[in-house]
Amino acid sequence: MDMNFTYNAEIKGIIFDKDGTLFDFNATWGAWAQHMLRQEAGGDDARLTALARVLGYDLGTAQFLPSSIVIAETVEVVAKAMLPHLPDADGPTLIARMNAAASMVPQVEATPLIPFCEALAGRGITLGIATNDAEAPARAHLQAAGIIDAFSFVAGFDSGHGGKPAPGQLHAFCRATGLAPATCVMVGDSLHDLHAGRAAGMRTIGVLTGPASRADLSPEADIVLGSIAELPDWLATQI
Repeated sequence: MDMNFTYNAEIKGIIFDKDGTLFDFNATWGAWAQHMLRQEAGGDDARLTALARVLGYDLGTAQFLPSSIVIAETVEVVAKAMLPHLPDADGPTLIARMNAAASMVPQVEATPLIPFCEALAGRGITLGIATNDAEAPARAHLQAAGIIDAFSFVAGFDSGHGGKPAPGQLHAFCRATGLAPATCVMVGDSLHDLHAGRAAGMRTIGVLTGPASRADLSPEADIVLGSIAELPDWLATQI
């Protein structure tokens, strides 16, 4: 339901997805994916086309399709989809190579993140990250953006809590911070994010800085915002 949804509980914690939420998805990963796929294909055009197809990536526009598994799945799932087209590769090596490369990708912020995080901290809100990326590159991206210290909790799919759409990361955020789920909000750009939030008993906010549309997200979101830049104004309506 795409509406301004009011709960009785005060909002005390916000847990964010990373890619497509804090950082614009295609602006960050579109060009990088083209380079990565060409490297993995090793000059074989048929292999390149097959890799792009299984990942839901448009080589012409250098963008991921809304149906792409890369949007919400873990790097393990992505690597598994690629391996049938990379006969000389093995899973652990491919995953390590992708994680190392991803750690170095410059992230395009959905909104200037330092003042954004400072504004939320000024409201006394505890912040967390729940991503289906691995934890190490996630921390590297937050560090590069200068906001790592703003987050009391950072979890990747490999942090021991599972990945989304299961709610394990969100439950771990609540355990780590002592906050009740009813006082927390999950913010993300995919249905995996919103399903995890619902399963954890949190409010859910969709954002349109990933490939998913408003129509995709609205059924599982309390509200859909254009980007996290609109979040402070929405919070002001909840007090």
